[in-house]
Amino acid sequence: MSDTLTLDVFGRRVEVNGEHATVCFSGVVPPTAGLWLGVEWDNPERGKHDGSHEGTVYFKCRHTTGGSFIRPNKVNFGVDFLTAVKNRYVLEDGPEEDRKEQIIIGKKLVETVGFDSIIKQQSQLSKLQEVSLRNCAVNGAGGKGGIAETCPNIRKLDLSRNLLSSWDEVILIADQLKHLDVLNLSENKLQFPSGVPSLTGTFSAMKVLVLNRTGITWAEVLQCAPGWPALEELYLESNNIFISERPTDVLQMLKLLDLSGNQLIDENQLFLIAYLPRNPLTEVNKDAQTVRQLIIARIGQLKTLNKCEIPVEERRGAELDYRKAFGNEWKKAGGHQDPDKNRPNEEFLAAHPRFQLLCLKFGAPEDGELKTQQPFMLKNQLLKLKIKCANQLDQKVIEKQLPDSMTIQKVKGLLSRLLKVPVSELLLSYESPKMPGREIELGNDQQTLQFYSVENGDCLLVRW
Repeated sequence: MSDTLTLDVFGRRVEVNGEHATVCFSGVVPPTAGLWLGVEWDNPERGKHDGSHEGTVYFKCRHTTGGSFIRPNKVNFGVDFLTAVKNRYVLEDGPEEDRKEQIIIGKKLVETVGFDSIIKQQSQLSKLQEVSLRNCAVNGAGGKGGIAETCPNIRKLDLSRNLLSSWDEVILIADQLKHLDVLNLSENKLQFPSGVPSLTGTFSAMKVLVLNRTGITWAEVLQCAPGWPALEELYLESNNIFISERPTDVLQMLKLLDLSGNQLIDENQLFLIAYLPRNPLTEVNKDAQTVRQLIIARIGQLKTLNKCEIPVEERRGAELDYRKAFGNEWKKAGGHQDPDKNRPNEEFLAAHPRFQLLCLKFGAPEDGELKTQQPFMLKNQLLKLKIKCANQLDQKVIEKQLPDSMTIQKVKGLLSRLLKVPVSELLLSYESPKMPGREIELGNDQQTLQFYSVENGDCLLVRW
């Protein structure tokens, strides 16, 4: 690119020696002569300053070392979509294929060279259904209608890590691909529209959209979502997303929503998404099991989560744990074990709309359940349990102290040694004085006693 650059380059995405950046300034930087581009690097360690030089601020960066000044001729502004496709997919023809032909144009006989090569290339491109242009410096759609004319049958398109600078450029490409159902735009730092995009039919067939590390916000997702009516999978990894509102009349077909790597998201934000009809949530942090239990407890009608059916025992454990976890808050808000005095305030009921229902289902939490948790010591985590052999009436009831963190598999191992019965033949369940007449199966060997809300005084039932 020439040092006499006159194009409007502000906001353009560029590549320099394999590193990507955004143009934030174009002009003279005294005392040097000539044109400079001020860029903010995607990798802040690549730069030298924050956009200022000798006390003058030319542009601003998010990081103190995120900026650089570069001569225009050192910068790659990229190529249009069709150029990238041809560079990657058009086969070079040998000289023997460049035959001379004679055709009549009007009344003149014209000699041509290579028409069969052009026809062959066009035929190659029109058959493409899966196209990968990752890291091919694509900056936009190019000439109007060119994509639709040349390669209209693309269904799966990878445009990750290119030089696309705005969602409008994406629309201009996708609007020419009527069969597009999978689109990957990861690692493009895109500017998204402030309002609803005008071409709402552009993505009518799209089922999978990947927007990992694009800088998109949750508000921008909801603004663009009306244009994705058939979307089934949406990937939003590592965008620093904060979920600010519940989706309304959008994303209703979604089966999978990947929010991994978004550290700002907590369980309160996930509740806003959990009401989507197909429950598309995927894990978002290391404490995903706790988040799962909170969502189950707070949404009574939820049947599946993360594509997994919610068993009866898991729901019961989640609801009991929720009742305990927020019991002290309930009491401070006006909750009481006496139904006539149980009047928690509106603020608490708004934050925990199912709490009163859980009290009716399991009984109000007792004071003993709501004691402040003591320091983590083994003696504070031991459960005093009775162990009864349900189909061996002559067997004495055993009393044991077991850690609440003990897995069902390890409990079976202990009982196998005590009862001289192979582990594979043991079936466990338990009864609680708080739930008379009801027996809860301990069916998952990898879960803990705490997971099933086993408490002091409960009775383990063993069968073989």
